[in-house]
Amino acid sequence: MNWSASDIPNLNGKRYLITGGNSGLGLATAKQLVRHGGDVTLTVRSAKKGEQAVNGSGAARWIELDVADLSSVREVAKNLTEKFDVVILNAGIMATPFAKSVDGFEMQMATNYLGHFALAGLLRHQINERLITVSSIAHRMGSFGKGSKEEIRAKALGEGSYSPWLAYGATKLADLVFVNQLERRRLQGKESFTAISIHPGWAHTNLFGSGKLVNVVGSVLAQSAEEGALSTLFAATAPNVKGASFIGPKKFGGLRGAPEYTHGNATSYRQQLGINLWDVSEELTGVSWEN
Repeated sequence: MNWSASDIPNLNGKRYLITGGNSGLGLATAKQLVRHGGDVTLTVRSAKKGEQAVNGSGAARWIELDVADLSSVREVAKNLTEKFDVVILNAGIMATPFAKSVDGFEMQMATNYLGHFALAGLLRHQINERLITVSSIAHRMGSFGKGSKEEIRAKALGEGSYSPWLAYGATKLADLVFVNQLERRRLQGKESFTAISIHPGWAHTNLFGSGKLVNVVGSVLAQSAEEGALSTLFAATAPNVKGASFIGPKKFGGLRGAPEYTHGNATSYRQQLGINLWDVSEELTGVSWEN
């Protein structure tokens, strides 16, 4: 499969919501969706970033959202009354120094997973077709130990030793486990939309920071944001994508190339881990998916 942006069909009448749409993969995704006729809403951290993102992508509108703040998530969900064909959970941070969110969660877990779990749960009846979660090949370094609720809760709360990269890997593993559990729920008749996860390979975006060395290495080894966004675009627009698919480049160990169907590590498919992560996520966020 050598899928590219030229394979995106006409998207007239389709509505998309993208979190973290002001730069990097989110902005590149928005540009292509708009270019092919999609109606795109972006979430951003500030009005300034919102205006820049809309001007840079052609998106129809922006909404201010701090996905790491549950009060912000709830406020946005309360005011969003329209339905979306596809919701893309894209916002994220990577390998940051230890910090806690306003809700007391480890900051990477709050941003990359728990905030998105809450947002999707609050909007679940407004998703017509697909929910897409941006994971990473770094999920392979993530761990929840034996997968008990106590271990998951401790990781989410930032208890114990902290490694920026291992914490990042845990958030991206959580994203995959979340999508696989969503597919189980869909098969049980609890959800009506299809959940898909993607990884962009190594995309040279602002998540990697700046500096001469970063720019030189990134320009040689990494894909552009536009190339990295192809995995999301495939998941959002290609026909007949099955639930719990994991889509991303396979070449160079998953770092580069056109999007293909791939698979997560064995841990991401453990059913009991999915159940335990779900229960802890509902407990910590206060968002129930049973309503």
